[in-house]
Amino acid sequence: MSGMFRDAANLRVADGGVATVPLTVVEPDGPTRGAIVVLHEARQFSKALLELMAALAVDGWLTVAPHLFHREPEVIQGDVFGDNLFADVDATLDWLTGRDVPADTIGVLGFDAAGTAAMLVATSRPVGAAVSVAARGIVEALSVDAQALLDAAVSLQAPWLALYGEDDPDTPPEHVNRLREATAKADVATLVVSYAGLQHRADEPPQVPEGRDDDDPCAAAIIDARTRIFDWFDGNLR
Repeated sequence: MSGMFRDAANLRVADGGVATVPLTVVEPDGPTRGAIVVLHEARQFSKALLELMAALAVDGWLTVAPHLFHREPEVIQGDVFGDNLFADVDATLDWLTGRDVPADTIGVLGFDAAGTAAMLVATSRPVGAAVSVAARGIVEALSVDAQALLDAAVSLQAPWLALYGEDDPDTPPEHVNRLREATAKADVATLVVSYAGLQHRADEPPQVPEGRDDDDPCAAAIIDARTRIFDWFDGNLR
């Protein structure tokens, strides 16, 4: 993939030691207008996720994904919350500002549990905008190291967009509606969008199912979700 490379960001180690978090980076071919930090909850980067990162880079964003599970052995699947999450995000933000990317032009994007993490980052870190897709843990926290999103809503410091599917059993519509009401009271712009069925996965390429035409509502919903993500960053990162 053109413009993709691996790097590492220095963690803020209190005792003066040296530790890093690995990064996967996709950079624009032309001028950089800002950056998107992509959080993920899997050890492997799927083809669809890499394609989304590449599309963000084509739009002018330096796209950086910290490897959030670099501390755990391969046989252990940890979570994306707590001090380790914020340490990795801080290191990534330092890496970006060290490349003269202003903090208010940096966004954060996450899916599933990492979408939850993206919202929590937007409550406590200097980012310009955040997007969460299928963020779980709305009413009850996913981890002892995470807040329930209803509790975190009042603390949002950056404009936040959330995309949900109405048939997702992990995010029932009644929970999403409560979150929509809670985030409407935040001091920043928020938008919570629900799609019919499960057509909210903007990390998957928009494809028309075989035998259906270009007006298929499933494909249209995925395209709409991707467009909303791009528009949210376009409108809030300056």
